[in-house]
Amino acid sequence: MTKQYLLWGILIVSGLLLAITLFRHKHAFQWIGYVCLHVAFAAFLLYILNLFGPYTRIEVPLNAATVSTVSVLGVPGLLMLVALKLWVV
Repeated sequence: MTKQYLLWGILIVSGLLLAITLFRHKHAFQWIGYVCLHVAFAAFLLYILNLFGPYTRIEVPLNAATVSTVSVLGVPGLLMLVALKLWVV
């Protein structure tokens, strides 16, 4: 039970430190907007790929791991996920 309270305490303290950091630096909001734009674009690319899944027989799941991979790596990350999907199956 104390482990759960410790984890919640760490979450709250780290959230407060993140909020303090965001309000101290004026470019932090621009950076967060940039990250959110990349995440939205990655989710859109994965959605489009899965939309054509019945025709191409390639379906990559839309979850946190795949969205973060495509967010960081972009289109090459999407192609890497497709290649992994074709290689594993």
